[in-house]
Amino acid sequence: MPRQRVTLITLATRDMTRARAFYEAWGWEMHPSSNDAVTFYQMDGAALGLFGHDDLAADQGRAGASLGTGAVTLAQNCRDDGETDAVFDAALAAGATLLKRPEKVFWGGYSGYFADPDGHVWEIATNPFWPLDDKGGLTLA
Repeated sequence: MPRQRVTLITLATRDMTRARAFYEAWGWEMHPSSNDAVTFYQMDGAALGLFGHDDLAADQGRAGASLGTGAVTLAQNCRDDGETDAVFDAALAAGATLLKRPEKVFWGGYSGYFADPDGHVWEIATNPFWPLDDKGGLTLA
């Protein structure tokens, strides 16, 4: 199997109900295998998981650790600036915290940042140098 792949991204949450409400209000659909301890969202070829902060630290072998946020950015690329604005505004309407509104950026694209209710940072962007396939997937040229 190729090693350059990610199949699951797990985000620590301090409040599962609040985190679920945010992602669902943003338009994500909870997978039926979710339960009280973990929530899954199916993505194209991977999944996003929400897991209790303390439980995730313990699962990592770091019980009691304070897991940080903001050192990693999750990114969703869009086909054009209008779609970027729509996805970004939907996140804000769902309860995201504005970090930087989408704007033209030095590398030739258009992007902005917000944080989910647990402080996990998302970038929503248009990159004219990275065309997306029919499903919105990215394959570097």
